[in-house]
Amino acid sequence: MPGTSRMPISLRESFNSVKKARPRNPLAVLNLDLLRQIVFFLFVLRWTRRVLWKLKGRGLLGTIVELYTDVRRVLYGYFLRAPGVRSRVRKQVDEALGKMQTKLVPANTTRYLTLPKEGWTDDAVRKELETLANMDHTRWEDGYVSGAVYHGEDELLKLQTEAYGKFTVANPIHPDVFPGVRKMEAEVVAMVLNLYNAPQGAAGVSTSGGTESILMACLSARQKAYVERGVTEPEMILPETAHTAFRKAGEYFNIKIHLVSCPAPTYQVDVRRVSRLINSNTILLVGSAPNFPHGIIDDISALSKLALKRRLPLHVDCCLGSFLVPFLEKAGFETEPFDFRVKGVTSISCDTHKYGFAPKGNSTVLYRTAELRTYQYFVDPSWSGGVYASPGIAGSRPGALIAGCWASMMSVGEAGYVDSCEQIVGATKKLADRIRDSPTLAAELEILGRPLVSVVAFRARNLDVYDIADGMSAKGWHLNALQNPPAIHVAITRPLVKVWERLAADLEAVVEAEREKERVRAVEGKGAKGPAGGDAAALYGVAGSLPNKAVVVDLATGFLDLLYKA
Repeated sequence: MPGTSRMPISLRESFNSVKKARPRNPLAVLNLDLLRQIVFFLFVLRWTRRVLWKLKGRGLLGTIVELYTDVRRVLYGYFLRAPGVRSRVRKQVDEALGKMQTKLVPANTTRYLTLPKEGWTDDAVRKELETLANMDHTRWEDGYVSGAVYHGEDELLKLQTEAYGKFTVANPIHPDVFPGVRKMEAEVVAMVLNLYNAPQGAAGVSTSGGTESILMACLSARQKAYVERGVTEPEMILPETAHTAFRKAGEYFNIKIHLVSCPAPTYQVDVRRVSRLINSNTILLVGSAPNFPHGIIDDISALSKLALKRRLPLHVDCCLGSFLVPFLEKAGFETEPFDFRVKGVTSISCDTHKYGFAPKGNSTVLYRTAELRTYQYFVDPSWSGGVYASPGIAGSRPGALIAGCWASMMSVGEAGYVDSCEQIVGATKKLADRIRDSPTLAAELEILGRPLVSVVAFRARNLDVYDIADGMSAKGWHLNALQNPPAIHVAITRPLVKVWERLAADLEAVVEAEREKERVRAVEGKGAKGPAGGDAAALYGVAGSLPNKAVVVDLATGFLDLLYKA
């Protein structure tokens, strides 16, 4: 414009380039470099600390073995996903699932996939219920099932059904509407606390089963560590024999799991290795009384001393021991310290629906203090639906099951539980003695550890233990196949007490039959048997030989899908 001086374009560009070339603020550059160095230092410190913890916990050799196992598992996983291999594996998995479907989903039954246009009459419903109840199944009524049904006698079942009927619509989430259920639930927890010698001020919660009890104990420990110590990368240490619900808790609540071996001959957790794995992120130590696989009570006293020394919570899983371990001494059997009388024990899980004989869907989690219990609570004060608070995972819960639990405990009473302990543990010891004393069984089977409660676990010396499991299945028995090491366990229940001698006799016959097969194979020069076998041999034989369990996961996932196939 006239009267306005303008800088020539070439000069303006030169001026801008000079501005861009001017050095930045030295202080800003210094701060940025310092920040980078701090971030890098923290990164190195974090991973150095993890490596040191790993070396401290596992040792150099153990760390190398663990690394080798992880690399082998990953590489084998890639191999399984290779195009040619993947299609063959998928075909075999589908074939196995097809066999499972034939057993689980009978083809000769009427299926109901939509609501009936008109509601059935009561008689029609009762008739169909009778048909469903009489479907072909393992004979738990005759004691042919390990665990699963722990009482099952008519008089108690009738009482539980009556209790259930009186509280069918009851829901503990509304204590003002159903005050009787609130009272019964509080009394059930109080009675179990007393059973486990809880100190003054102890507290507990009822749950839907042992898994939820364990989940809540882990959640409480995680929240306690976060609130009191600021732990954001929680870890817990447990025996490799601890119930898998602890591993589920680790996955659900983002808690890193450290598994500790339980070596022969005791099969108790190695407390020295537990000690080596403790670090500033550890939130919980775990022991079992007894564990599910082998029926062994861990050295709770030693774990307690360690927990007190390192100021850590110690959870004892008594879900399986439930109403047996507290009565061992009164029933005249050997026992070991396991409950709140051991000072380091801060929480206990106990199933009332196992040897407490309550209806399925009942358990408890107990805490040394009420403060520990509050860490598992969920409270939302700002929800638009009103202030919401629940003691555990569930919101609405079946009050009828609580009524059935309360009725069972009041009906059986202390004398009844002591008597059941005498019968069940007595039969367990007789079965164990039979395995040790029978020439046939003693030559081929080895009992794992020193079981003190209701479970006897054994492995085979020269035979395939999974073939033995399949042989027992063929005779109508439903026993539990184990792995790491391959074994079988029998959980004695009241129904099984009556037929343990039949179980022992059938076990002798199956073992002798398997020995004869091995003799024939040796005479004919056929060597080791091929991969064919029964269900247990096929599943666990394959699982044990694979460094990567992806195929087993596929099978298990398919099995879960089949449970919902109408």
